[in-house]
Amino acid sequence: MPYPKNHDRMFLTCYTDTFGYGWHHVDLFVHDENDLEVNWVHWQVDQDGPEAADAVTAKVEPQLRRTSEWKHGRSENGLEYWTADAAWA
Repeated sequence: MPYPKNHDRMFLTCYTDTFGYGWHHVDLFVHDENDLEVNWVHWQVDQDGPEAADAVTAKVEPQLRRTSEWKHGRSENGLEYWTADAAWA
């Protein structure tokens, strides 16, 4: 596979602490034109879910904007999560 030339997509992911690990956080992922992960960063949040993710993101990264609605999902092992596209203002 060729080396990625473009950082094509950014998106946020937030989670429910389904398994009780106590680590509530939001991830910002960057993917390339082949939909491979190029980079990521995360920050802590006091509560689970999209509303808390929006609130903490506005404080931690005020120039980052969510550009789509949150989409709900559940992993094969039962982890509940949401994803939304993002862009720098």
